[in-house]
This record gives sequence, C-alpha cells and structure tokens, in this order.
Amino acid sequence: MSRPFATWKILVRKTLAWKSLATATLLVGAISASAEGADWSKQLAAIREVGNKGAGHPAATAAALEMKAASASDVPQILAAMDGASPLAENWLRGLAEAAATRRAPLPKTELETFLADTKHSPHARRLSYELLASVDPTAEAKLIPTLLGDPSLELRRDAVAYALSQAAAEKEKPAQIAAYKKAFAASRDLDQIKEASAKLRDAGETVDIATHMGYLMTWKVIGPFDNIEDKGWDVAYPPELGIDPAAEYEGMKGKVKWIDHTTTDDYGVVDLNKVLENHKGAIVYCLAEFASDKDQTIDLRLGCINATKLWVNGELLSENHVYHAGMEVDQYNQSVKLKKGKNTILLKVCQNEQKEAWAQRWQFQIRACDSIGTAILSQDRPLPKTAELPRTLR
Repeated sequence: MSRPFATWKILVRKTLAWKSLATATLLVGAISASAEGADWSKQLAAIREVGNKGAGHPAATAAALEMKAASASDVPQILAAMDGASPLAENWLRGLAEAAATRRAPLPKTELETFLADTKHSPHARRLSYELLASVDPTAEAKLIPTLLGDPSLELRRDAVAYALSQAAAEKEKPAQIAAYKKAFAASRDLDQIKEASAKLRDAGETVDIATHMGYLMTWKVIGPFDNIEDKGWDVAYPPELGIDPAAEYEGMKGKVKWIDHTTTDDYGVVDLNKVLENHKGAIVYCLAEFASDKDQTIDLRLGCINATKLWVNGELLSENHVYHAGMEVDQYNQSVKLKKGKNTILLKVCQNEQKEAWAQRWQFQIRACDSIGTAILSQDRPLPKTAELPRTLR
C-alpha cells in the first residue's frame, strides 16, 4: 500500500521541479529579452558619482548589481559613460563593460569600430573598445591599428607606432623600409619609440631632426654667473628677474657679466652650462629664449634639469624646483603655459650648488614646447632646414 503512494509523491515532486525550472527559464528569458538594448542611463549615472572614501558607493553598488542583466549589445552605452568620468568611476565602468561583453548577444562590432574611430570619446574607453574587438576578431590589429597612427590618444597612438615599426622592420627593400620608418618617426611621441625610429633611419644614412620633432628650444641668451654660495642666491632677485635688457651689463660673482648667445646642437636640446661658461660652483645663470606664437594658445613647457630652477614666461613666475642633483630626465617637470600671439619671453634661472662629488658637477637643462601628448609646437621664427619631409602639423 505504501509503494504506490511513495511513487505518487516522487511524481509530484518531479512535476513541480520541472514547472519551477520552466518558470525560471521563462523568467531568465524575459530578463534577457528586456535587457537587450536597455536604457542603463540611470544606473550609469549612479556609478559615475562614486568618489573617494566610500562616497556614492551604496548607490553605485546597487546600480552595478542591476547591470548584471546588461549584455554585449549594451557595451557601447557603458563605454560612452566613461567620457569625462573620474578614474575611480572609469574602473567600475570598465569592469561592467568587460562583464557585459561576455553575456548573450554577440559583440556589436560595427558600433564598437565606430566608437573607436570617434576621438571625442574617452581614450581609455576607446582603448577598451579596441581590446574587446581584438578579443573576437583576429584581423582587428591589421585592420584598425594602422588607422590610429595620428590619434590624439597617446595610448592608441603608441600601439599604432609599435605596429608601424614592426611593419618597417619586415620590409625587404631599403627604400620602402626607410619610408616606413619615416612614417613611424613622424607619428611617434613616446621617447623610446622616437629613439628606435630615429636610430633605424640614421643607420640607413638618413638625417633626422629629433630636436625639431620634439620641440626643443635650441637658441638662448645666457648671462652669469651670479652668486649662489650656500644657496643664498635662490631668493635673490638678480637684475634679469627685474627686467630683460639684452644689451645690459651687470655685476656678477666674478666681475661684469653680459648676455651671450648660445645655440645647442644636442638632439634633446640639452644646454651644458659648464661648456657655455665655466664649471662654476655656488653659482647662478639666467637663460633667455624668445618664442613667436602665431596665436593666443596654451601649451606645455617641459623642463628637464638636474639643478634648482625658477621659470618665468612673459615676466610671470610659473614654477620653482628647489632641488639639486636628484636626477634629470626628459619631461621631468611639466608646466602649462599661456602664450600670447607674437613674441613671448621664457626666462630660466639655473642654480648650481657647491657639492664636490663627481656626480654633482652637471649644470645643464633642456626645455621643449609641445601639446598635451607631446606634439611639438614650434616658434614661428624657428629655422627649419631639416624638416622639409615632416608633415606640416609638425613644423
């Protein structure tokens, strides 16, 4: 008597289980269908509000949980939310985009390619769109990367230059290889790629003007030395700080001093003051350059110097680096500068201390003018004998 009853209970349980599974399947299907092409603007706005010390995190966490229903077709919408987002919000959005890319619908490749091509979008979002495309399309690199050689995103441009360098190395004919390396050099902005491309061109017998390509200031007026014994000259406003008179003479630490002209020939614009003057210790020099701008504009002045410095543009003190012999590198200090149309003056105070160690004898600097990604901005009166083959945007 008990066996049929037990069998009946098993059948009921199985029937209920199948009904539950069917209901769950229908529910998931409904969620999936409703999520395709969904409007996630409310959730994305909440995630963009995340801040430091937990600010906005509860709302962002709730929004992120809701967005577990987002699918691959929603990836462009998530990427667009990265435009103007904080680095913290970008991290959240990147994770959501990567997760959504694995769900249900195939990646919308056409939309992602369009997103990548639109330079108004966040560079990080555009880079992620490329990474997602490359993950599903083995032809993405050869098809898309060469189109980014002039991209305003330094990260994407670097990928394109790396690809161009590899293509140049693979060229069998010397003329084609030289042309390919010239193309890579013109597009390069990162120092290692500039060095690689220029070295290949010089090995092939080509002339390469690295200083012009990077925007280094090469022509200076120099005056000094002035007293900096025991670093006391750092706070002293010697005459060049009070007004520029190229014809004037002043009392220096070892007698009368006057402005002398100097043009460096170094590839990276290095002015070696030990060679321009002498190996003075406890001394200060002032270096003056003029920059002719074709318009009012904001540029980067990027300084490398192993000595203590002060920088003025058009008489305004913009930066101070009271550090001695802590190293020197390209783009060590970066200062955003507003130039006026016409002539602008750039004055640098370079201070040497009295250390006697061999490594403390350098007294030198380099300055270049460029935009935010390192593209040279050149003075309009700069002589350009070596740049005939560069794109006009670099002249």
